[in-house]
Amino acid sequence: MEFMIFLTRRLLWSLLVLFGLSIVIFTIARIVPGDPARMALGPTASAEQVADLQEKLGLNKPKIEQYSLFLFGLSQGDLGRSLLTEQSVNADIRKTFPATLELVACTIIFAFILGVPLGVAAARWKDRWPDNIVRALAILSAVMPAFFLAILLQIMAGYVFNILPTTGRLPAGISFQADITGLLLIDSLIRGRFDVFVEATRHLLLPTIALATGTMGQIARITRASMIDVSRQDYIEAARAFGVPDRLRMFKYMLRPAFVPPLTITGLEFASLIGNAFVVELIFSWPGMASYGIRAIVQKDLNAIMGVVMVSGAFFVLVNLLIDVLVGVVDPRVRIRGQRT
Repeated sequence: MEFMIFLTRRLLWSLLVLFGLSIVIFTIARIVPGDPARMALGPTASAEQVADLQEKLGLNKPKIEQYSLFLFGLSQGDLGRSLLTEQSVNADIRKTFPATLELVACTIIFAFILGVPLGVAAARWKDRWPDNIVRALAILSAVMPAFFLAILLQIMAGYVFNILPTTGRLPAGISFQADITGLLLIDSLIRGRFDVFVEATRHLLLPTIALATGTMGQIARITRASMIDVSRQDYIEAARAFGVPDRLRMFKYMLRPAFVPPLTITGLEFASLIGNAFVVELIFSWPGMASYGIRAIVQKDLNAIMGVVMVSGAFFVLVNLLIDVLVGVVDPRVRIRGQRT
């Protein structure tokens, strides 16, 4: 019960964060130079046409009234209509979000599967050659921009060796509608379309590697630091003194308590990548929500901009709440601290 109270308190704080985010993005969207109506109609439109569109969009109303209308629509789940696509922002996000979610989910899985074992190996052989290699890779992945790696992968794998596709989610010759979950990998397996699954996997490889490299290095570094910190605890020293084998001591007594920081950073990276994958999506022509948001920014499509930011913020908040639950399951001490706060 006390832990549920803790989560309820976190949920209320999360709603407050989303409210603050709505104020910030509404303000920024309004102060950025450029008239959305003029940009939507083009330079040849007359002043009367621009004024009519401004009135239709409510841009001629006071800012407070505009924000009130936006907040009311947001509370009803209505993000307005996009000037870019002339459809509702809700429909655009429902169409583009699964592509981004699939890319980010594969990125996190790839980074976690490689990052955690690398961090454990670095801690196991601390200050020896495996540790030095992992730390060098972690530093290299941290300083290498994702867009640079994306372009490099695209050139090498797509054009020099011509072994992997470089754009889109599927080849032009394959027609497939992911209308169950929106995720090509899952929907293709459900429908028994293994050809689609193979091609979707091939198209995912390059953008996944480009996005996952930095996250993998960060997970490996944090796992290493956490494992080393746990290894210095008294009960680990006692287990070593009693002759508990290294492998048993590491995987049974050290890995679980050391798992909390990597789990936390993985969840945060997963949430942040939803809104930060735009450069990689643009490079690989990935039809996701991030690239949709970039096009909205270029065209100053206010409803689309605010919709993408609010959905990204809500996803970030939701993932943080899930992390609290998972960390409480992995480490019972968190539940105890939650009861005391």
